[in-house]
Amino acid sequence: MSVVVVGLPASGKTTVGALVAEKLGVPFVDTDAVIEERAGKLIREIFADEGEAHFRALEAQVVAEALAPGQPGVVSLGGGAIMHPEIQNLVRDHQVVWLDVTVVTLTRRAGLNRLRPLLLGDLRSQMTLLADRRLPVLERVATFRVNGERPVDEIVAEVVDQVSGVTQIPVTGERAYDVVVGHGVITKLPTVLGRLAGPVTTAIIHPPVLAGVAARLAEFVPSPHLIEVLQGEAAKTPAQLDRCWRALAEAGLTRSDVVIGLGGGATTDLAGFVAATYLRGVAYVAVPTTVLGMADAAVGGKTGINLPAGKNLVGAFYDPVAVLADLDLLAGLPSPEVRSGLAEIVKCGFIADPVILDLAASPAVADTRSAPFADALARAVSVKARAVTTDFREQATGGVGRAALNYGHTLGHAIEKAEGYEWAHGDAVAVGMVYAAEVARRLGLIGTDLVDQHRRVLGTLGLPVAYAGVPWADLRATMALDKKARGTSLRMVLLEGLGQVKVVADLDEARLAEAYAAIGS
Repeated sequence: MSVVVVGLPASGKTTVGALVAEKLGVPFVDTDAVIEERAGKLIREIFADEGEAHFRALEAQVVAEALAPGQPGVVSLGGGAIMHPEIQNLVRDHQVVWLDVTVVTLTRRAGLNRLRPLLLGDLRSQMTLLADRRLPVLERVATFRVNGERPVDEIVAEVVDQVSGVTQIPVTGERAYDVVVGHGVITKLPTVLGRLAGPVTTAIIHPPVLAGVAARLAEFVPSPHLIEVLQGEAAKTPAQLDRCWRALAEAGLTRSDVVIGLGGGATTDLAGFVAATYLRGVAYVAVPTTVLGMADAAVGGKTGINLPAGKNLVGAFYDPVAVLADLDLLAGLPSPEVRSGLAEIVKCGFIADPVILDLAASPAVADTRSAPFADALARAVSVKARAVTTDFREQATGGVGRAALNYGHTLGHAIEKAEGYEWAHGDAVAVGMVYAAEVARRLGLIGTDLVDQHRRVLGTLGLPVAYAGVPWADLRATMALDKKARGTSLRMVLLEGLGQVKVVADLDEARLAEAYAAIGS
């Protein structure tokens, strides 16, 4: 595939295209420049001597050559090229980047070059007419739409990210940051740190299994200090928290420095809480290395540690300055861990984005190198980003808010505790979602078909959909400690339709027990 840069006249196609090609290390072709070289005259002269039809025929031939199979590159088209069906057909199998610039800006830019043959006369009127005709076509053919009003380096960076399969998802909690999803995005860490107020010391908190990756990160961050913590949920204890605080103090970290959490959800939970509490808050960057961490734990600003009485009972809401979800770090991840993370992705399909459920029907979604997986992950992150933006501290008064993200977690967390945290989080949440669906059906909120869909989608991915490990009374006592509970009243996030959630309080105890019996086999 090639990258094809399109837009109205004076939108910067040649400048941006050449710089993108340089960044990607591929050839650049400006079709207008090739036409002028072959014809031995300027485009305005071709229009004057042979007419527009002759020019369009030359243009179609040059575009066909530039987009020939087997020679990827960046191709900048003339402003009117995309209007012609032959060229629309030629670009169909390529990545088409539309530089979107307002008529006001285009008029100002084009005013510096009045030699464009289709912009003679009243420049503003001519540009408006061109926009009216061409914008619907640009919207239809474009793979990516990029704001061309910004500094050129920002435009080029976004185009390179887009065509390289990198997605930036903005999150607005108490401060704005981006979740960057794609292959190789840990290389953006120096850029992220460069936006901070001059960090001079960096602490990288990581589990033993990621010592090699931590050493790689240490090569391009200032004054690195590696802090190794226990693997998984064993890291989320007051003892490990105290150990990290002491290590930061010994390293001399100040408020201008940064903590990086490298690892799965447990590590990023711990590292985020360390950053939130050390010196009352230092900058924090999350680099999740599991599907679960990328889809859920590292996004949204929730941090915390466990107590013997329950999971995440101590914590803080604290935004990172960035989340770098590098898909390359998932290579070699055991399939049970991939499966566990997929539960959180599928959860977002049930509560907000049913397209995720369609993607989950493809076997490729379990392959972290595949496009369906990357799409499903980015969609799940976007669902969480929207929830966090509207209700950062989970205190919504006029709707469900961020609590929607807890779908399946009420029973799920209770199962995790009952199993001594030996069950994977996603496995427990999968069972919790089936349980929540059974409760909702008994309350008349959803039908049997949606309950069956839970079992079918989750079961196809190899996730558990049944549980009878401990007596109901024991699980119910643990559920009373759920963070959504208010006093003695248990509150659950339930569906009232696909993509529609509500929080239900004062649940009938008999129906809760019946639903648990229904998932027992």
